[in-house]
Amino acid sequence: MSPRWEPNPDIRTGRSVIHMLHAHLVFVPKYRRGVFTDDILTRCEEVMREVCEKANAELREFNGERDHVHLLVHYPPQIKLSTLVGSLKGVSAHYLRKEYADHIRKYLWGAHFWSPSYFAASAGGAPLSVVKEYIEQQKRPL
Repeated sequence: MSPRWEPNPDIRTGRSVIHMLHAHLVFVPKYRRGVFTDDILTRCEEVMREVCEKANAELREFNGERDHVHLLVHYPPQIKLSTLVGSLKGVSAHYLRKEYADHIRKYLWGAHFWSPSYFAASAGGAPLSVVKEYIEQQKRPL
């Protein structure tokens, strides 16, 4: 009896694409101020989950400390990562500033919540050395 094939839930299919894209993102508030409390982190996660859902992406993991947040996002290839980042930061900044105005004003001034920079790394795939070896093994004599 042959083993039963189990589909990988991380692999998604589209009309003309099969994909499994994950990004590890790190955002810091302006001036790397320690603005986050447990309540603000919880609300930030809720808002970012909603943004991802609307973009047909999935926020797989979220966590943070007083001065930064980490996200693991599973997203389709039709989404430009920089556009998703802009939406995540823009929408979350709007709601957090509105809902926690008194607290945030103690740490941040002006109209900005997030630093304009961010960290992004691909995640969830095989190590580069394994991919390189696999591709090298695909050579065939001509």
